[in-house]
Amino acid sequence: MDTKFSVALHILAMISESKESLTSQALATSVGTNASYIRKVIALLKNAGLITSHQGKPGYQLGKAPKDMSLLEIYYATQEINQIKLFQIHQNANQSCPVGKHMEAAMSPILAHIETQLAEQLRQQTLADVISNLYREAKQSCKEE
Repeated sequence: MDTKFSVALHILAMISESKESLTSQALATSVGTNASYIRKVIALLKNAGLITSHQGKPGYQLGKAPKDMSLLEIYYATQEINQIKLFQIHQNANQSCPVGKHMEAAMSPILAHIETQLAEQLRQQTLADVISNLYREAKQSCKEE
């Protein structure tokens, strides 16, 4: 998995909590990347209806409330998929070998179950949960200083 998912969460949290309009450059500075990468992730989020922008108006807005935005839909948007498929089974196994012949069938149900569990966990968490964790971490950090 690449970093688009975590970058998208960063972008969405900033848009949600900022009182000012954020440019792709301001978002890039916070994320620690370049503005063109931010624009690429923003395009994915816009295509999924998770953020909006208006011609001639700076900044971005959330397409829906953070509590209504599941991490699964953010993941799907950033990975440009509609089903989690983390594990790839090696190709060209020797079909004359008893292990090679049956390995894919032996692994597939286990891996599919793991992917289903991950999807369910992401479905149950929202952007609001990430934002809540963000505030909790910031508060904890202030106490430690």
